[in-house]
Amino acid sequence: MTDLPWSLRFPSPSPSPSPSAPDGGPAAVRRRWVDDIALVDWESGPFSGVRGARQIAETGDDYLIVSMLSTGSAVFRQGGHDWLLRPGDALLWESRRPARVVAREPVVARSVVVRRRLFEDAGCWVRVGDPACGPVPEVQLLRSFLDSLSASLPQLSGVAVVAARNALLELGWGALQSASPPARRAAVERYLESHLGRRDLSAEQVAAAHSVSVRTLTRLFSDAGDTFTGVLRAKRIARVREDLLTGDATVAALARRWGFVDSSHLNRRFRAVHGMSPQEYRDKGRRTRQAPPVEHPTDT
Repeated sequence: MTDLPWSLRFPSPSPSPSPSAPDGGPAAVRRRWVDDIALVDWESGPFSGVRGARQIAETGDDYLIVSMLSTGSAVFRQGGHDWLLRPGDALLWESRRPARVVAREPVVARSVVVRRRLFEDAGCWVRVGDPACGPVPEVQLLRSFLDSLSASLPQLSGVAVVAARNALLELGWGALQSASPPARRAAVERYLESHLGRRDLSAEQVAAAHSVSVRTLTRLFSDAGDTFTGVLRAKRIARVREDLLTGDATVAALARRWGFVDSSHLNRRFRAVHGMSPQEYRDKGRRTRQAPPVEHPTDT
């Protein structure tokens, strides 16, 4: 979905030729430059493509590519992962790693092709990861900027093009950061903190709230040696522990407040972590606070 070297195949004859192709053929590719950043528009009928060792060698430099799908759907594979891209999704991929793409219906896509060193020279370190799916605000902002830039680019002066290039680099990095695993994990944890009281909180609901698959959500935690369920339970236990030491709510009330089924459920989970019941933990905390300070003898 860029003008980088690919080995492409189209159905013959193509049932869905691209109306934008000058010869009525299966694909139309348009590249424009925003200073040293390439903006590539792709429109085609169904196709499949491969970037293997030969195409990678022909590319030369090391690029990071942000591809955003506007119409249709495509399956993109790189690094042992398959991603299904739909309209509104954005994917970051690398030019120096083998890749495959399959689109079984007509697609319209736009890609931003940036030399990796441009991000690094600007201090913008990026991590290639899962696609940003659905209405991610940072991706929507990048898309809107590209739409406006695409329409006005022919009229821009040299100074304005450089300014647009710098803005594009920063917006692209911001969108990539929002889609990176660390940023997503932080966003998910903030969501959990604000929804701990919901007993029906599930991986499916959290994944849907962040426009990712349950598989992607699971990997956000497993890559760090955690599990979604374990993190959620730990956060709830931490809130209970805090309330035991600072308030007078009953154990049953705390179970309801922090998403446990009932007080028995809370007791089992709390004892597994702290080796005592919530009430025993509260009593121990009170005894500690009420104990007189220990005086140590001093030399005179």
